[in-house]
Order: sequence, then C-alpha cells, then structure tokens
Amino acid sequence: MRHTIMALFPAFAEVECDKVDDSTKELDWLNNKSFQTGDALSLHSRFLERNSERLNEKESSVGREASSEEEQKEEGNVPSKRKKKKSEKKRKKKKKHKKKSGRYSSSGGSDSETVYPSDLKREEEGSRPQAAPLSSRFSWFDDLQSPTEQPFCVDRKADTANWTYKSLYRGDVARYKRKGSSSLGLDPLKQGVSWEESESNKRHKGVDKKKAADRYFSTVSRQLLRSEPPVPTLPTIPDCSDAISPTSFLPLGDNEDNKEEETGVRVQTSSANPLGVYDSSTALWLQGKGQQVQTEPQKQYTPTEKAGRTEEFNRRLREQPADTQLWVQFIRYQDELTATVFGMEEEQQGQDPSERRKSSHRAVLEKKLSIAERAVATNPSCVALQLERLRICQELWEPSLLTKEWKKLVFLHPNSAPLWREYLLFTQSYFSNFTVSKVNSAYGKCLSTLSAVRDGSMVSHPALPGIEEDMLDIFTQQCHFLRQSGHSEKAISLFQAMIDFTFYKPDSVRELSTKQQGEFFEPFWDSGEARVGELGARGWKAWMLQQERGGWLQPSAEEEEDEEEDEEEVKDRSQPRHTIWLDVESSREAAHWLPWRPDKVKGQSEEDCEDPDRQVLFDDIGPSLICLSTPELQLRLLLRFLSFLGLPIDRVLSATPCQPGLLLENLSFLTQGNDLWRPLTSHDLPDLGINSVGHMTTLQGTRKFAGLGKQGETFVTNVLNMLQPVLPAPHRAALSLSWMQYEKFKVLHCLHGSNKKRLRSQGKRSKRVSKQLLKEPDNRSSLVLWREYAHLEWLLGNLDEARKVFSTATVMGGTKGLKSPSLCELYLLWAQLEVEDGAGVQAGGITAVTVSPAVCVLTRLAEGTCPSSSSSSQAPSPVSILKARKSYEQALTAGLSALDPNLHNPQACRKGQDDLPRLRGLVGCYALFQYLTMGIQAANAIYSQARETTEALHQKLILNKQLNSNEEANLASTSHTSSLHVNRLASECEALAVQQAALLRYHNSISVFPLATLRETLTSSLSTWPSSAPLWSIYVQVENRYHSAGRARRFFHSVTRNNSSVVPRLFAIFAEQQRKQLVDAALRSGFHDAALPILPENGLSNRVRGLFERTISTETCSHCPLLWRMYMHFLLSDGQVDKAKGIFYKALQNIPWAKGLYMDGVQLFPEHLQEFVDLMTEKELRLRLPLEELDILLED
Repeated sequence: MRHTIMALFPAFAEVECDKVDDSTKELDWLNNKSFQTGDALSLHSRFLERNSERLNEKESSVGREASSEEEQKEEGNVPSKRKKKKSEKKRKKKKKHKKKSGRYSSSGGSDSETVYPSDLKREEEGSRPQAAPLSSRFSWFDDLQSPTEQPFCVDRKADTANWTYKSLYRGDVARYKRKGSSSLGLDPLKQGVSWEESESNKRHKGVDKKKAADRYFSTVSRQLLRSEPPVPTLPTIPDCSDAISPTSFLPLGDNEDNKEEETGVRVQTSSANPLGVYDSSTALWLQGKGQQVQTEPQKQYTPTEKAGRTEEFNRRLREQPADTQLWVQFIRYQDELTATVFGMEEEQQGQDPSERRKSSHRAVLEKKLSIAERAVATNPSCVALQLERLRICQELWEPSLLTKEWKKLVFLHPNSAPLWREYLLFTQSYFSNFTVSKVNSAYGKCLSTLSAVRDGSMVSHPALPGIEEDMLDIFTQQCHFLRQSGHSEKAISLFQAMIDFTFYKPDSVRELSTKQQGEFFEPFWDSGEARVGELGARGWKAWMLQQERGGWLQPSAEEEEDEEEDEEEVKDRSQPRHTIWLDVESSREAAHWLPWRPDKVKGQSEEDCEDPDRQVLFDDIGPSLICLSTPELQLRLLLRFLSFLGLPIDRVLSATPCQPGLLLENLSFLTQGNDLWRPLTSHDLPDLGINSVGHMTTLQGTRKFAGLGKQGETFVTNVLNMLQPVLPAPHRAALSLSWMQYEKFKVLHCLHGSNKKRLRSQGKRSKRVSKQLLKEPDNRSSLVLWREYAHLEWLLGNLDEARKVFSTATVMGGTKGLKSPSLCELYLLWAQLEVEDGAGVQAGGITAVTVSPAVCVLTRLAEGTCPSSSSSSQAPSPVSILKARKSYEQALTAGLSALDPNLHNPQACRKGQDDLPRLRGLVGCYALFQYLTMGIQAANAIYSQARETTEALHQKLILNKQLNSNEEANLASTSHTSSLHVNRLASECEALAVQQAALLRYHNSISVFPLATLRETLTSSLSTWPSSAPLWSIYVQVENRYHSAGRARRFFHSVTRNNSSVVPRLFAIFAEQQRKQLVDAALRSGFHDAALPILPENGLSNRVRGLFERTISTETCSHCPLLWRMYMHFLLSDGQVDKAKGIFYKALQNIPWAKGLYMDGVQLFPEHLQEFVDLMTEKELRLRLPLEELDILLED
C-alpha cells in the first residue's frame, strides 16, 4: 500500500518521477519537496500588487460616489429624502451585481475578504502565453507582445446583463446618425419602426454632446485663447571641446543680427561721417540734427503678464508712494484689465450681457476708487489725484455728496486755476444740479477768490504764476456760457463793466484791492450813466471826477436818434406752431441782445421794461470783475470782446481759450475754404465755428443779415471810437485791422448770397468805413490796412481800382523790398489775386511766363521798385527774372539763418520777443515766383525748407517751455511773453503749411499732377498741427473726390488715437457724412418718386454712428455742442427718430446750458414743444417768447 504524503504547500505540489533511495530516507518528512524560493517571492509580490490595485479601485469608487452625490445635490427638483433612498438602492444593486459577476467580484468589496495563494497562482498560470490559445482569451490589441494571425477571440461566456435589462449595454452599440424615420427594407405604407428613445439614452445623449469637441466660439476655446501659450524650450547644446560633434539642430542666436547691424552702420558714410567711424547719433549731432524719438508700439499683454504688471505697479508704488503720475497710470491701467478679467468671468456666468457689462463696469469703478483714495491718503496735497478721484465718483455717488466734495476740494486749493476750471465744468455740465443762476454764481465765486489770492488778501495761499491769464480765460468762458444759455444781455454787461473797470479806472482807487474797487464801481453802475458802447459814454473815471464837482448835465433830446421800427413778429400764421415759435425766438434774440436801459430823456424808468430779464443788476456781474495789470492782457480782453461780437481778430494776440470745444456750435467751421473761385485766398479769414452774439438759431438755420444789424453796428462803432484815445498805437492798429476785416467779412457773406442789391449797398457802406479808417493819422501809412482795403475792392469786382490801391501802398512801403514783412504780405496777396484771376495761366500748363501780371508784381518786389497799375502788365526781361530769383534766395537764406540763434539757444528769444521774423510773406512770394517760372516742384521745395526750419525751432521752444515750467522764479510777464513768442511761431508754421497745401491743390486742379505729393504734404502738416481747421478742410475736399476711403480712415484713426482734440474727430465724421450723401445721391439718381431699386448702403451709416459714439465717449469731446447737434440731425436724417430722441436726452446730461440744443429739439420733435419749453424754464435758460404769449400773438 502506497502512502501519499500531503504537501505542506499544495499550490506547489509536484509528482516526483525519479525517486532515489537514500540513507536519509527517514528524514524526508522534514524536507518539503513542494517549496521553492523563487515561487514564494513571486507570490508575495503578486499579493502586494493586487492589494494596491484594490485600494486604488476603492478610492476611485468613493470619489465617483461623492461626485454623484454632489451632482444630485445640485438638482433642485428632487427632495433630499428621495435622493437618499435612490442612492441606497443603487448601492444595493451594485453589491448584488458584483457578487453575481465574475470570479473576482470580491475586489470591489470590503478589505476583509481573503485572497488565497492558490487563486493567485492559478491566475498567474492562466495569464501565461502558452497556457491557452489566443482565440479563446480576450485581450487588448495593444497588450499583444507579438503579432498573431488571429487578432480576435470568441467569447462563449453568456452575459447575464442581457437577460436582466431590456437592451444591450450602450457601450457595445455602435453609434451612428440616423437620417429620417424610415428603415431599409420596410414598406413605408404598411410597416414602420418606432425610434423612441428611453430617458436614459436621452440623458446619455446629452452627456455625449457635452463631451464632444468644442468649437472655436465656445467658452473653453475662448479661455484657451486668452491663456498664456506654452513657451517653447529648445534643447541646449552641451559644451563640448569637439567641434565636429553632431547636433540635432543648428543654433541661431542674436549675434548674427548684431553683426549685420554693425556692418550696416560701418558701410554708411556721409560728409559728416566720411570714415564711417561714428554711430548714428554722433553723425546726426555733427549735422546739427537731433535723434528722432521712436515710439514703441503698444504691446498686447496676456493675463499672466497683466498680473505681473499689477505686481510691478504695487511694488513701485510701495517704493515710490509720492509719484503721482504712477498712481494715475495705475488707476487708468485698471481699464485694461476689464476685458480680460471680467470677460472670462462673464463667459462662466449665465447672465444677461448688458447686466454683466454694468456689473463689471461698476466693479472696475469701485476698484479704481479704492486705489484713488489710497493715493489721496498718501499724497493729500496733489490736485491731480483729487480730480481723478472725483471723476471716478461722478458715476458712483449721489449728486449732493458729489457737489459737497467738489466744494471741499476748491476750498482746500483756492489758488489753483486748473482746479477751478474743472469745478466750473462740472457745475456747468451736471444736469441734476444745473441752473443758470447757480453756475453764474459759481463763476463769480471763482473769480472773486482768485482776485483775493492775486491781491494777497488770502494770506494762506500764494498766487501762482500766470494767474491773471487764467482769470481772463475763466471770465471769457463765463461770458460765452451766458451767451449760449441765451442771457446775452448779461454777457454784454460783463464786457462793458470790465472795459470800464480796466481802461477808465480812477487813479484814487488803483492801489485798493479788487473787492474794494468793486465797491467804488457799484455806484457808477447803478447811477444810470451811459456805459461803454452807448451814446455819450465818458467812462468811470470821468464820472467820479464830475461827481466831485456836482454831477452831469442832462443831455438834450436832439442827441437821441433812436427810432425803432415796430414790425409784425408773426409774418405767416399758417405755419406750424413750433415753426412760429422758433422764428420769433430767434428774431428777438437777434434784435434784443443789448441790455435795456431806461431813457431819461423820454422819462422812462425801470418799470417800463416789458421784459425784466433784459435789465442787468450789479449783483449779476460784480463778483466777476478782475484786475488786469499788463497792456498785453488788456489788449487780449478787447480782442475777445470784438470776437464775442463777431469781428475777426488776430488769433496770436487774443490767444486760444483753454477749452475751445465748449464753444463750437456752427457748421461753417467744417465747410470753410470751399470757395472754388478763391483757391489761394479763401483761408485768409478762418472761421472759428463760434456763433456771435445775437445769432441763436437751429443748427442748419441761416443768419438773416451779415453783421450785427443797425443797432449792433452803432454799438461797435461807439466802442471803437471810445477806446481809440486810451490805447497805444500798436493796439489801435490791431483794433482798426479787426474792424476792416469785419467789413470784408460782411462783403464775403453777401457774395455767397444771390442778392446783388444787398451786395452793392453793403459794398458802399464797407468802402465808406474803410476810407474813414485809412484817413486816421496812425493808419495812413499802415500797409496792413491798405492791403485789406485793396482786397475789399477786388472782391467787389473793381479790379482796376484794387490795382491802383496796391500800387499806392507799394509806394508808401518805399524801397525796403524783401526786408519788410508787411510789404511782402501785400505783394503776396496781389500776386495770388492775379493768379486766381487767370491772367497768363492757362489750364493744363504755364505759358507765356513773362506776360503773367503775377510774375511782374513779384519781380518788382525783388528789385525793390514800385510797380504801377499800368506797369504791372509789362513783361519783365529774363535777366530781371534771374536777378529776382537770386534776391529771393538770398533773402530766404538770411531769414532762416536769423532763426538759427533761437534754434540753438532758445533762451535768447526772451530778450527780443518782437524780433522774430515773419516769414509767411517772404516764403509765399518766393514759392509763388518759383511756381510761375520753374514749376510746382521748385515751389514745393521752398515750402518744405522753410517749414522744416520753423517747425524745428517751435519744437525746441516747446521743450524749453516745459523744462522751465517748474521754475517758480519766472515772473508772470516773462512767461506771458514766452507763450506769446511760441504762439506767434506756431501761427507762422501753420500759415506756411496752409499756403503750401492750397498751392498744391490749385495746381492739381488746373493740370495733371500726382496726388501723392499733395497727400504727403497734408498728412505731414496735419500730424504736426492736428487742430488746424483749414488744413483739415483741404484734406477732406481732396480725399472725398475718390471712392477709396481706406487711406483717409487710417490717417484719421492715427491722428485721433494720439490727440484729444475734438477738431480731427469732427472732420472725420464730416468726411464720412459727405461720402454717405454722395452714395445716397448715386443710389437715388433717376428714382426720385419711386422706391429704391436696391437696398440702401448701411455700412456708412453704421460707421458714422460708430464715430459719433466713440467721440462722445471721450472726456474732452463730450461737452462739444456742435458734436451732439450733428449727431441728433444725422440720426433723424437716417430715419431713426427714437434713437435721435434718446441722443437728445443724453446730450442734456452733458451740455444742459446750450440753448441751441433745445431749439434743435423743438425743430426735430415738434410734439414735445411744451416739454422743452418747461425744461428751459426749470433750468433758467433765457426764454424770450413764452408759449402763453405765443398763443396771444396767434389770436390777434
């Protein structure tokens, strides 16, 4: 009987075939034949792997259950108790399913289940390749160690899930997209298939959609685009001594680029750098040129880089908390973060876009406010940070709190004129608290406070340099505010009081403070005596002297010749009610802009005034009186008063106001220079776009007469006659020039009309006034006045008489020739008029050069002889033409060399301010002479040479002025003369640019000439002088002749991007509007009564709207009345009535003081007449015709 010994390790029991008898057979029970050391180690490692896999599966199952619970919690439709029951049922089902499935169902259970080594051994044996054939074992194709002939298997094991559930497992079903509801092989009439899907399939279908690939516009894709791209890293080559070692790529460093640049610099040689050893900056210095400043393009930052920039800002502000510019940059930098930070958050949230935009905008404002408050706390004395904080608070705070903060700020800094300007602009444009009386009192408070600072009465704050100039600017702004709101009587009274207060001040009160002088002036104002501009006015000084002697004698009734013609105000009662109101309102504005005074001769008193608003009390003007100590500022006051009345003035002497956009309200500003019959001289009197007093009408309304009317002409004459004796000779000449240009302006206005009778009568009056001015002793030898009078005769058609006047003036000029700027300007005008007249210049080219009267005139100027009216037609000899060209060249060289000391030493300009040579006449004569004798290229070279030198000097002076602006030791007079010098030079540069552009445009219109030269000239000039309306007018006229607008649009964008002026933006809008009118006219040609055969062109409309929206969103342009009124008219002409009405109410929030805006509203929306009139009454705008009075007029 054979004994079978049970192995100690059954898994490794083996049958021994070869048994060898040994002497130690009795001890075999101690030797286990089934135990092997290698098998035990593999068993142990297998057990550890299974253990770790079971733990990982347990953790992942727990995570999936937790995530499923969270998803179930987010569903708000199922109550919590039902959710718990469902989760418990699912767990039970899972446990049952695990027990029923495969041999390793225990792997997903608890850790207490035992894993036997025999099972592991069996599994390991079963996984060996030789254990079973491939066709009967399931395996992944990627796990195959070697390719086989049959890479598939037959699974004969039944799937119990197919018996339990209704359908196959969704993972085992191939997905496809079904087209239609039919099935192949079925009769659609008798048979059909139901394609209804279960709820689980629908739910899984939605999940599959989410898991599908995202398109480029999806949230994930947009976030991926905004994210920082991965930085590509190139493998570095290890340092190796072997130079022939193979590498996987060729290294391309920056050394090659640097070598190319260095070799390029060495090759370039010039007269200043013959050997090529100097660098570019040294070579430019040797040539007397400065190195051009290259502006770096704006870099687009990724979100990560922007976060780094924020950290950099914070670090720099911690190190430099007193850097106010850095604080302002950090505040404005927050706007750049809005698109990135809030854009990503908006995509993650499912809110309405407008609501998200509002919330993000408010969040940015609050963030900027917190930064601004921190900056103000660090720098409490900085006005710029305070202003930035209040600008941010304007959209966050209540009106009462905002007003209180503004008053607190101006109380803390009463000597800061820029701060006062900002406060006045806020008070003037804040609709919630706006009334005319409040704003007028704010102006009075500002001027009285600055006067106290100037006088030294306010000891706590010193007077800053240039305070008198700032006070005059604010005073002028107050007068224009009153005029725009309709209170022209108060504005005129302010100017009258200031002229008396400045030029007729008694000597006994000059040493007193401004407030005390105003107390002495009040009795004179209330006495009823004649004021400036009124008949019999003698001034404040004479009145006080006569008061000490016993008062004035009553004037006789013969001196009064006031005969008012009562005309019927309502001429056509059949017109609509709103039209009659507009006509009567504008006619009363034109007739009654002077303040009403009781006539003592007729026995009138203050109770006899029909309109109490026409009377002006001292309380309305007293706080605004200021003292001007220098003659230059006194002349500036007079010139601004004449400009207020509508007279042309010298812009250099009057100086441009600080905020010119507030005054623009006339469309003539955009249409100037369109006179085709005056291509060279149409820019002599540039239009400022500011309505004169008495001209209050709608945007497209026309003036009833050219000037101020009979009453206004008498007023201006009295003002000028009264001021002539008290002014020095140069100031009298400036006033006389303004008066004569005003007469020429009225003649030009009549020329544009078609009434020849009015032109003849106006011409007679203008000639009579001009001759009276020339008869004055100071004006008889004034070449400037003779020049204007000759131009007046030429405009009236008296060419022979005009030539005689020119010849007479040249005789008075003597033999100064090219050394006299006034004589050069006179000859230039004469030659330009001769060229415009067309004598000697034929279309298509220049013929008979020596026969041209213009060449004869310019040759006589160079020779220093005086041509007569008859000799101007005599042909000069070729030798005289050559001599004249040589003389012009020498004179221009001398004139430009005279600028060189100022160019290299700008400090020298302070010693002789009036020694700056006026080159516009000389350069214009030389360029026109070259054009008529040699061609347009020679003339263009002359202009380019002169502009380069003058603009270089101007840039030097600007830089020098900025460097010296922080020096407190500079006197106010010194700074005033320096600014005057800079303004005069800027005027010369702009005049040369206008002359050059006008000549090139004229030549382009009469002959074949490439347009590139004219475009290049205009773009370079406008890049330097972006606020020049004549240059923009020429540019728009040139570009609108061609259909392609891309070049002009890009140029407009480049200029407006770097400039905050409203002028280029207005011309950009005007150019697009003209282009739209051209396209609309072409579309409607031949279809006046029928509908359009094609759809209208909407692209230009959207572009114009976009330009308007971007312009009104800027801070400097949002208070321009002309811009808002143009926008409103454009929308209405485009058929968008509701949007036009919305823009009207939006305009009221920015320019509530502009009466013209309300009149446009009445014209465009007549059904709201009562509402607009009530609003004008509420805001205290001047209403000359109440609706109750209108009803009475219509009943009569």
